[in-house]
Parts: sequence; structure tokens; C-alpha cells
Amino acid sequence: MAQVPQVRVGIMTEPMIEFELNGDYLVNGEKVTGNQLAQCVDGMVEWNGKRYHDLLFEPINVDSDSFTLENVTIGVSFHWKRKENQTFRGALHLIVENDGITTINILSVEEYLLSVISSEMSATASLELLKAHAVISRSWLLAQIHKDSVATAAEPGLHQEFAASSDDEEIKWWDRDDHVNFDVCADDHCQRYQGITRASTETVRQAIEATWGQVLMYGGELCDARFSKSCGGVYEQFENCWQDDHHPYLVARRDDDDEMNFPDLTREDNAADWILSSPHAHCNTTDKEILSQVLNDYDQETTDFYRWRVEYTQEELSKLIKERTGDDYGRIIDLEPVARGTSGRLYKLRIVGERMTKTIGKELSIRYALSPSCLYSSAFIVEKIEEGNDEFPEKFILRGAGWGHGVGLCQIGAAVMGAKGYNYQQILLHYFIDAQIKTIY
Repeated sequence: MAQVPQVRVGIMTEPMIEFELNGDYLVNGEKVTGNQLAQCVDGMVEWNGKRYHDLLFEPINVDSDSFTLENVTIGVSFHWKRKENQTFRGALHLIVENDGITTINILSVEEYLLSVISSEMSATASLELLKAHAVISRSWLLAQIHKDSVATAAEPGLHQEFAASSDDEEIKWWDRDDHVNFDVCADDHCQRYQGITRASTETVRQAIEATWGQVLMYGGELCDARFSKSCGGVYEQFENCWQDDHHPYLVARRDDDDEMNFPDLTREDNAADWILSSPHAHCNTTDKEILSQVLNDYDQETTDFYRWRVEYTQEELSKLIKERTGDDYGRIIDLEPVARGTSGRLYKLRIVGERMTKTIGKELSIRYALSPSCLYSSAFIVEKIEEGNDEFPEKFILRGAGWGHGVGLCQIGAAVMGAKGYNYQQILLHYFIDAQIKTIY
């Protein structure tokens, strides 16, 4: 059998890093422990009065030694953004990047997954749900590592943000960052990874061990196994959120036992009816016990996710869009849907202002433009409140569905399936159409 691969996880980048070694670590052949301070000085890592190109702290006892980083930012660009101290197992690599020190945690994929499962969801979730998440998190991670190795071999240093723009249209999408010096980052645009800070349980360990080395595959290749909190009732297709690649296993289905029973939500009238109603779906639940399996403490601050409502005054919306997009539209006249995906999520939206009009997309660009942090999803309709004969609406009300991009596994729907007695294979194949579960190490 193949060996368990290692993963390099980028945690944070700051001019100064305060950390504590909880145990004995080796660095440059010396044993160190306790409180430490490193800072970026003249493009070097300054530590213990000396400067280095980089520093690697390796644990002497990998099973018990750990390190704690202070003031790690989590929820970057999202409404739950905050700082917290986090503790990690494995090695700590300090490198200079972007005029700061980047901290990289090096550990085995399976040890990494112990944290991801507990960070993305609650460690007290049901065993079958945890098994399902272990498989998709492992699949996604290994697919990204493989993708990076192929890209680097083809053209070293090829790491891009993709965009298509003109004077009247700006269509951008962001996948996870294609990081140069590590495989994945620790925040939501890769996978939430918060070390051993999130309490891991025996059930989480059972889930990892029961699915050890298992991945989702389609056509002999690793699946790009995406997931989000709530699809809102119907899955979104991959190409409507990211690059224009069609994955046959990431296609529209209803999050229900009757998978093919859903309307064409690319049509505006159907999308409006769907979003304004509360149709049956696995993820349509208010069961606090089930939700607590998926939502960590700060996630539970969000209570309305299957159907939600956001309201802005004219002044608030005009100011927000200018700040978030960098374009001065003046007063906003309208928000016009241009193109919707299979879940009703907008991937093109026309913003009409008194000074300019532009179509923006894809879904994440829309969510960033219409929220101080990030709108729950781009599956929404717009209600304008107008007074008198003024062409500028007094208020804009967004009524929406779902939480996240809606592609792949719906975490809340999967939690409901687990509570209903579905096993992890059934859960996975409900969301990843005609995929196969295979053991690769």
C-alpha cells in the first residue's frame, strides 16, 4: 500500500509571530521549547537575535508535542471573522512571504483530517456524517495537491486569479488560492483547519480510521469534492461558480429522496417561486440537535440560512457597492438578474446606477459586492421599495436561499440524512452523482 502523504498548510501571515512550543522541538539541531517570538526584518526571519531565510521547528515526540499560534484570523472575508489562539500538531515552518512571516504546519493527511472534520463541523456529529466528510475532505485535498503538482511541472510559478472583463462586464471567479509555498490554507476558501483547537472526539477518530485512504473518484480521476453549508434545496453546478469545466458528478439534483423533482431554476419565474417558498429538502430543517452537528459555536450565530432576508436603504446599498467593488455607480437604480445557475444562484448580475451600469459575476463576486462581509448566497430575488415618482428606489430587499456556493455535498442536508439512518456511502453518492468510493492507500 502507498504511504500516507504529507500536507503543508498555510496558517497565517503577519509581520510578527508569537507562538509557544508545547514540548521539545528541534530547530537547526538545537532543542527548544516554551514561548517564542519571530519577526520579519529586511526580508529575513529574525528569531533569538539571529536572522534566517526560513526556520523549521520539528517535534521530537510527534504524538504529544504541539505548538500554539496567537491571534490567528479565522473567517477571512466572512461575517464570522475573528481572531483566536490555535494549537497544532506536526512541524512548524516559518518563511518570509509578502513582507511578513508565513506559518506553515507540516503533518500527515490523516492527522490533518482529524482537525478538518472538527473544524468544518462539530466533533459531536453522527458517525456516518463524519465518515462522509472525511472522504470528501480527503478527496478534495489530494485533488488540489495533484492539480498543483501538474501545474508546477508544466510551468513553474503558474498561480493565477481568473477574470474576464470589459467596460460593461466584469466576470471573476476565485477558486482556492493556488498557493506557491504550501498546499492549502487553513481558512474557508480552502478547508477550515484549526489544528487541535477544535476538540476532536473518539467518534471523529473512528470516522477517519473507518475511511482510511478512501476517496471519491469519477472516470479514474479524483473528484473535486466541493461542499457548502446549505444548497437551499437544489445543487448548483460547478461551472456556474468556478471555471467553465463541467464535472458530471457535480450536477443539479434536489436535496431530497425524490432527487429529480425540481423546477428549472435558471428561469426567473421559477427561481422567484422557489426562493419565496420553503420547499421540502433535507437541508430544510430547524432541528437544533441536527444543526449542532454541523455548526460550530460561531456558525450557530447564523439561524436563517435555508431562506433569508437582507434589507438596505438606498444610501446604504450605494455606499456598500462602491466600497466593495471600487466602482462609483452613484445612486443605485436597479439590481437586474442576468443569468442563474441550476440552484437559482445568480452568476451574472447587472448593477444599474445613475453614473454607470455593469454586469458582475460569478457568484462569489456578487456575494462580496452586496454585503459588508459575504452574502449568504447568490440565490436571491430583489424587491424594490419605491416612493413617489423618484427613479431611485428607497429600499432594496434581498430574499434568498441557502448558505454558500451550493456545489457538491450540502452539510446540513447530509446531517439530516445521517439522522435518518443513511450510511456514509449513501450520503456521498446522493451528492456526487455516479462517483465511486475507492481506497488508494
